[in-house]
Amino acid sequence: MYLADEAWPDLESYFESESLALVPLGSTEQHGPHLPEATDHLIAESFARAAAEDTGYLCTPTISVGVSPHHRQFHGTMWADAPAFRDYVESITRNLSYHGIDRVVFVNAHGGNVEHLREVGRRLRDDGTMYAIEWMWDESITDLIEAAFETPGPHGGPKETSLVQYLAPELVHEDRIEDARDGGLREFDESTGRVHGARTFYDAIDNTENGVLGDQTDASAEVGEELFEAALSNLCHLCEWLADQRFEDLLPKAHV
Repeated sequence: MYLADEAWPDLESYFESESLALVPLGSTEQHGPHLPEATDHLIAESFARAAAEDTGYLCTPTISVGVSPHHRQFHGTMWADAPAFRDYVESITRNLSYHGIDRVVFVNAHGGNVEHLREVGRRLRDDGTMYAIEWMWDESITDLIEAAFETPGPHGGPKETSLVQYLAPELVHEDRIEDARDGGLREFDESTGRVHGARTFYDAIDNTENGVLGDQTDASAEVGEELFEAALSNLCHLCEWLADQRFEDLLPKAHV
């Protein structure tokens, strides 16, 4: 069920019988010369709405601008300052508790949001309002991604390229795939940008001239479909697990 499509009287039965909602979040930021700036929020919404359809749980509208100042040098990137993002997400998530929701899955597709969603979840849990947990699609299928790509890349690489080729192929500039690889940073690991153990970079452009990492020529819509279905299965199982928990068991443990 997609909340924004429903008239308010038709939502009453959901809130009477269910207490879980999916909240998709992404970003509006550069994803190289070949992918749309909508990449992250397009992916997040696709997962959340598909999971809602498969499970019957409620999906809210998507938060499409995230914490992305590290991509600001590239045209069109939008971002929210981290404190404002946290407060906004917390506020609209608390809105759901007013209607009876006491557990939320943040369906996230932007790495820059992760730590802030975890903080929001902690605030909501610590005051007993609800249990909100962050879910990141690629972190749920790491083995599959490693098997599919030699250099998956954390941003604008073949894993995101494959998903968008599957979900919205009309938005992919296929003629720029090789340019994305050749103008970006193909190899990226924990040693990249580090000097004597210190992480010296703050922005994406410090490491990659065109904003992307990995080898995009490994991408395909067929692989994207495989990744999507595998991650979607994990998301649906997470929702069912969370719905089955006693709310009291999700709250912080008592002081020793």
